Amino acid sequence: MKHVLELLLAAGLFVSAAAIAAPTVEMQTSMGTIVIELNSEKAPITVKNFLQYAKDGFYNGTIFHRVIDGFMIQGGGFLKDMSEKPTASQILNESKNGLKNERGTIAMARRAEPHSATSQFFINHQDNSNQLDYPLNGGGYAVFGKVVQGMDVVDKIAKVPTGNRAMHQNVPIEPVIIQSIKINPDKK
Repeated sequence: MKHVLELLLAAGLFVSAAAIAAPTVEMQTSMGTIVIELNSEKAPITVKNFLQYAKDGFYNGTIFHRVIDGFMIQGGGFLKDMSEKPTASQILNESKNGLKNERGTIAMARRAEPHSATSQFFINHQDNSNQLDYPLNGGGYAVFGKVVQGMDVVDKIAKVPTGNRAMHQNVPIEPVIIQSIKINPDKK
């Protein structure tokens, strides 16, 4: 009986570990591929939100519309003509999750109100934890994953020439397109 309980416990722990396996996504851009590991344990609401947009194909054809070398690259809400795509409801800001806005992490973009994130995200080009982590900057910005492959692509995007378009600043002169975001099967 003890042996059976040990097996069940071991199986339960295996299932638990599999249930919280970190999903990864492959972001195909016009400048190369970026692979991002999402942290569904620390940012479950944010990851679920991001994955739903990816599943729906929402990000396909959007651009990195705000690029600041040495700071971050932001995308996920605008098309090449700078029209903003309609989004789902705003989500809870999970910036208190302990994850830091360090180089290579992905976080939700938002408006001034802390709980105003929808589809837009940014990838930190440098360590921005001293200005973007909770409680700074009106409540912080929720990190929900990290780049595990393709940081060289992030670096290339961060270096593109930018300018102003209408009321938007730091817009790449030549659009950097998010062609697709593919959800990779769960890790085994």
